[in-house]
Amino acid sequence: MAHTLDVDRLLADRTTEIIVCCGSGGVGKTTTAAALALRAAEQGRTVCVLTIDPARRLAQAMGLTELDNTPRPVKGVGADGGSLDAMMLDMKRTFDEVVEAHATPEKAQQILANPFYVALSSSFAGTQEYMAMEKLGQLHAQASRAVQDPGGPETSEDPAVKAWDLIIVDTPPSRSALDFLDAPDRLSSLLDGRFIKLLLAPAKGPARLLSAGFGIVTSALNKVLGAQVLTDMQTFIAAFDTLFGGFRQRAERTYALLQADGTAFVVVAAPEPAAMREASYFVERLAGERMPLAGLVVNRVHQNGAEGITAADAESAGHKLASGTATDKMTADLLEIHAERMRVAAREARLKQRFTAAHPAVPTASIAALAGDVHDLDGLREIGDLLAAQAKKN
Repeated sequence: MAHTLDVDRLLADRTTEIIVCCGSGGVGKTTTAAALALRAAEQGRTVCVLTIDPARRLAQAMGLTELDNTPRPVKGVGADGGSLDAMMLDMKRTFDEVVEAHATPEKAQQILANPFYVALSSSFAGTQEYMAMEKLGQLHAQASRAVQDPGGPETSEDPAVKAWDLIIVDTPPSRSALDFLDAPDRLSSLLDGRFIKLLLAPAKGPARLLSAGFGIVTSALNKVLGAQVLTDMQTFIAAFDTLFGGFRQRAERTYALLQADGTAFVVVAAPEPAAMREASYFVERLAGERMPLAGLVVNRVHQNGAEGITAADAESAGHKLASGTATDKMTADLLEIHAERMRVAAREARLKQRFTAAHPAVPTASIAALAGDVHDLDGLREIGDLLAAQAKKN
C-alpha cells in the first residue's frame, strides 16, 4: 500500500531545517520548491528559498522584479511570525564570493582577473551544481550564526542577519538528478587531479621537476591551446592552490549537512517514463548515501475525468455518433477527448504503481495538471493546497 506524503507535517516539524527538491530537468522542481516555501512561511516558519531557474519564473510568481544572489523578502507573506525570502543562484558571483572570503585581497584580485578562472567560474560543467552546494552551506552557516547571536536577529528584516529556520533548495536543472550530489567530487577531482599537479609543479618546485616527457606535453598543449591559454591556466592554478583544501573541506561539511537529521529530500518527477526512472534511481542513490528522504511529488498528473465512462466505452460511442448530426459530431469529439484523457490517466497510474511497487516505503503525493502556468502567489498557494489535501484524505 502506498504511503501518502504529509506535506504539512513535514513543514511543521521544527527539527527540519533544510528541504532539498531534486529530480531531473523540466519536472517542476522550481514550482514545487516555491510552493513549499510559501506554505511554510504562511504557517509560521521563517523561510529562505534558493532557486536555480534560468527562466526567472519564480521572481514573477512571488511578485519580485528580480531575483539575484542576495535573499530578498517576499512582501505580504507570512503569519504568526513567519516570513519568506527568495534568491536565485548566481553561479559566478558565488564562486567570486568564495575566492574573496578565503584569499588575501591581492591573491583574490589576481584570481578573479585570470581568464582561465573566468571561464571555469562561468561555464565549466558541474560548477553550477557545486556552487549550489556552496550557497546552501553559506545560508545554513549564516542562519546558525544569527540564531546564536543574543541580540535576537531572527526578527530582523535584513536578510544578511536573518535567522531562517527553514532553507528550501531547488537543485539545478541538469541532465541527471544525481549531478547535485556528484558535483563536489567532480570539481574536487578537477582541482586536485594529477595533471593539475603537474601544471602546478613549475610554480612551486625547482626546475628539475619538469621532466623531458612533461616538456613534450606542454609543448603539444601550446600548439593546441595556445601559449597564452596554458600560461593563464598555470597562473590560475598557482594562485588558487591555497584554496584547494578549503573547497574539499566545505564540500565535505555540506555533504554531511545533507545527511543530517535536519535535512529532508523531496524527489520531484513528472508522470513520464524517463522522469519516473530517474526518480527511482535517485531514491536508491539517496538510500545508498544515507540521506533522509521525505517522499516523492509527481507533478502534472491527469485525472480520470467523468466517473463510470471507460475509455473503450467513450471511443465506441464516439464512433457511432461521428456520422450523425453536427451536435452528434461535437459529442463524438468530446467523447474522443475523454477517451484519450482516460488512456493518459491510466498510463500515468501504471507508472506511479510501478514506482510504488519498487519503493513501497516511499511516501508519495501527486499534483493534478493545472489549466495554465503558475505565475503568482495564488498559483503557488493552489499547488501547496493540492499537496496538503492528499494527506487529509487518507
